[in-house]
Amino acid sequence: MIKLTSRLLLLILFVTTIGCNQSVEQKKAIPAQDKSDSNVSIKKENVTFESEGVKLAGTIYSPNHPHSAVVIVHGSDQVPRMTKFAELLAENDILVLTYDKRGVGESGGVYAGPEVGTNNISVENLNLLAKDASSAVNLIHKKGGDLPTGLIGASQAGWIIPIVASENPLVDFMVLLSSPTITTLEQLRFQFYTNGRTDFWDNHTEKDAREHIKNDPDKYQFEATDPKEVLKTLSIPGLWVFGEKDIQIPVKMCIEHLNNLKLENKPFEYVLFPSLGHNTNKSEPISISVNWIKQKSLNIKNNK
Repeated sequence: MIKLTSRLLLLILFVTTIGCNQSVEQKKAIPAQDKSDSNVSIKKENVTFESEGVKLAGTIYSPNHPHSAVVIVHGSDQVPRMTKFAELLAENDILVLTYDKRGVGESGGVYAGPEVGTNNISVENLNLLAKDASSAVNLIHKKGGDLPTGLIGASQAGWIIPIVASENPLVDFMVLLSSPTITTLEQLRFQFYTNGRTDFWDNHTEKDAREHIKNDPDKYQFEATDPKEVLKTLSIPGLWVFGEKDIQIPVKMCIEHLNNLKLENKPFEYVLFPSLGHNTNKSEPISISVNWIKQKSLNIKNNK
């Protein structure tokens, strides 16, 4: 979630949106399926790879018998590779690549975000980050061979992951935590409306939120990214995990969009947790995500 105050937000020319990496990196997560053979069996390999003229740095986590491979895609925050989340996934027999975001940690390039006065949800930046993630997919595919390969990420990754999946045929599945199916500008309208108030849904209705998103004038003018346009072109399975009390994205509107896509026979699923907000990195949501990856990977292998 955004840590800036609303007053500071209004002073920044370009804004960030829904941050996710803190929630992904929190320690509250499911235990490995077999703690007796935990980190001892996980091999770690520091790697570098190139994307759009810069070198990105990350780490591959290799379990003894992986059933699938994933690349962790960043949210909006200025964060390095997500080691704890990667270790968790690897302990559950998933080959994982996590890397420092462009312009962060040991990765080259320029970071875009409000901390440096730039727009990190511009079409140009989202597509650039998608190219970085796509290069990461190419690398993990070389490591994993025939393993089903997917993308997992939270929040802002919901705009990036579909772009990667539409452009890189190596992507077999995707898991999106607290991720929008609305446009970038619609998300900003909702975020400014909730203004970080944790009691927002105690005092507003779904109708209030939808009318505001539809009619509120934009504080910033730039071309919007609409993930639905890309999702319409995809045929790979996808899982969305939502918290109903989210004040960064309008969850019920996002679910409505997914239901419309499902009517078009898109293999998309979602899980809604009524008591959670934007942070869905909790035991049950992550457990469901891990089991879903295992099931879909088995299906993919059987259909090849």
